[in-house]
Amino acid sequence: MIDLKGQQPFASGSNRHCYRHPGDPALCLKVLRPENIEARFRRQSWPKKILGKRRINDNLQELKAHRQHAIEMLIANGQQSILWSHLPCFHGTIETSLGEANVSELITGSDGGPAETLEHHLKHQGFTQPIQSAVARFCTWLVETGILTRNLLPHNLVIANAAGRPEIFLVDGLGAPTVPDKLAVFPPWRKRYIDRRVRRLYLRIDWETGDRKQTWESSQRL
Repeated sequence: MIDLKGQQPFASGSNRHCYRHPGDPALCLKVLRPENIEARFRRQSWPKKILGKRRINDNLQELKAHRQHAIEMLIANGQQSILWSHLPCFHGTIETSLGEANVSELITGSDGGPAETLEHHLKHQGFTQPIQSAVARFCTWLVETGILTRNLLPHNLVIANAAGRPEIFLVDGLGAPTVPDKLAVFPPWRKRYIDRRVRRLYLRIDWETGDRKQTWESSQRL
């Protein structure tokens, strides 16, 4: 049991808090925010409520995402170095005083603190050339590995310094909804799905660095 009493999360999303492991600062603990999940469930339409709360439990969805075919094949083939070149190394689950947590490598910046998000970088420095190259390498990795993700949002991507250059890591949003995940056994469909995620990421970057006269909902239509 990991005691998180008195600990402050270093980041928080709609459904989870992220804590630094008190006994190993190289690890990140993702803990659910049950009150937010309950509120989200209440807002669901009744057909979606029939499917239960598991479908909106981000920790369970993340566990499932790490069991996707592309990841299992990379591990089976001894290609973990490729797998974890743009994903935090995943270590399963552990009990904490705030409930079960997903445990992963904490991606850090040059100062040793949690790495800067792509969203923060775009806001304060723009889409600089080194980050353009890093994003391109990340997108190439997605296509070559066939790893499925949800929509790629800048606040779910962080910038780490690896071998003297910035690299993009996906820290949230791994995995695809059930239907796309099932269809991904067909290589042409998988490629089309990933290409669409990549194009949508570049649209989002254009929107983040633009004048935002349109809402993101209007800008994202492909």
